[in-house]
Amino acid sequence: EVHLVESGGDLVQPGGSLRLSCAASGFTFSTNYMDWVRQAPGKGFEWVCRTWPDTITTQCADSVKGRFTVSRDNDNRMAYLQMNTLKPEDTAKYYCVRDVLADFANWGQGTQVTVSS
Repeated sequence: EVHLVESGGDLVQPGGSLRLSCAASGFTFSTNYMDWVRQAPGKGFEWVCRTWPDTITTQCADSVKGRFTVSRDNDNRMAYLQMNTLKPEDTAKYYCVRDVLADFANWGQGTQVTVSS
């Protein structure tokens, strides 16, 4: 059974940083794309970043480009989202997602990030 468990969400001031982690199990992590998706209060889901199985190739949405960095550790089955220069509009629940051929196949339970002074 696929399990994705996010951690690292918190309340942070504007301009601050957070690092989200995602622990994966139940599938061959090293061959899967992994995504981060967020949902702000009262809004729909927004794709944030993707990391390729090669651990090198990444892509992020324009809204976070230059501020967020996605990475992964295939040996330890972990994905990470480093978030810098956080803005109030980054407030959302962040989900780690297993991406199978561009289908968001499995989701974690999410971790809450709140950016507020």
